[in-house]
Amino acid sequence: MRKLLIILVLFSSIFVFASCICEENPPINEMPKMYKNPVFEPVLADPSIIRADDGYIYAFGTADYSEWGEDFGTKYGPIIRSKDLIDWEFVGEVFNKQSRPVWGTPNAGVWAPDVVLFNSTYNYYYSLSTWGDTNPGIGIATASHPAGPWTDHGKMFTSLEIGVNNSIDPTVFFDKDGTPYMIWGSYRGLYGGELSSDGLSFKDANINETKTHVAGLDTSTPFNAATYEGAYVIYINGYYYMFVSSGNCCSGHTSSYNVKVGRSTSPLGPYYDHTGLDMFAANRGYQVLKRTNKVGGPGHNSIIKDDENDYWIVYHAFDTSKPEKVGNTQRRALFIDKLVWNETGWPSVEGTIPSIEEKLGPRFNWDN
Repeated sequence: MRKLLIILVLFSSIFVFASCICEENPPINEMPKMYKNPVFEPVLADPSIIRADDGYIYAFGTADYSEWGEDFGTKYGPIIRSKDLIDWEFVGEVFNKQSRPVWGTPNAGVWAPDVVLFNSTYNYYYSLSTWGDTNPGIGIATASHPAGPWTDHGKMFTSLEIGVNNSIDPTVFFDKDGTPYMIWGSYRGLYGGELSSDGLSFKDANINETKTHVAGLDTSTPFNAATYEGAYVIYINGYYYMFVSSGNCCSGHTSSYNVKVGRSTSPLGPYYDHTGLDMFAANRGYQVLKRTNKVGGPGHNSIIKDDENDYWIVYHAFDTSKPEKVGNTQRRALFIDKLVWNETGWPSVEGTIPSIEEKLGPRFNWDN
């Protein structure tokens, strides 16, 4: 009897110990991984990111000539995917050489997309532009899945049609009530308007007259890189936070690109910075991210929330330990970092600089 009691006690102890191990070591899908920037290279510029229900996070970038495994050459809207923001694989491209849009300036490239889900349809908003383009514009394609196939619906508007110089860099978001808006523009004023329920057009057919000036100088003023482009908006705790990029995006390792943020209680503003100044001027906004000697030109970001309710900024930057170009393309690799919020509700990455050391990554629990 005494031996039986000892055996039962030992068995109970082993069971309790095993239970503790299980509680302290959750399933692998719940364990955040370590990451080190850049998380994808050599190139994925101007990243737009979206989480799908197929177990993947998809990122879309500006057209480039780069290295895609054994496949070389221009990708007209590259698509990559990941389950954790850390390990990425190439999926394909939105367009190819034959299907790429040609409604804009001759030889214009597909730049700075934004991908948003409307009901069961993915809308891919893209810029069509060349360097120094006097009449770039914004178009739209749709698909039932982020990997495509994509159907191009062509032009939404050009700069001349809508009355906003340098009309590129669209971002589309929903307000707290589910109404969709677009903000667009690059260094010649940011402007916005309400979209139709399917996101394929503006609600107001006279948007060229009713558009709202959201940030930066009026579009009639000259190009000014101390103002803003690449807007991205999220809604948190009663505020719309508008992240914007300033500075020179594409001068290789010396690029001065950086990210600032303003906030508003209305989706189309007015937006204010942490000092109470509005964003209708240059060099305003709370600093989110800036360059270092080791990482040049961080900017043009998207934001995604993980399953721990942490917000992650996804952006491109130059790793200054690597060449500035691959082929004829600026080597703007993909970086991620967690946003931290100060006591007055302003976000930045830790230290306001890109991380280059190994850090704990986001958590996505796909099997839950």
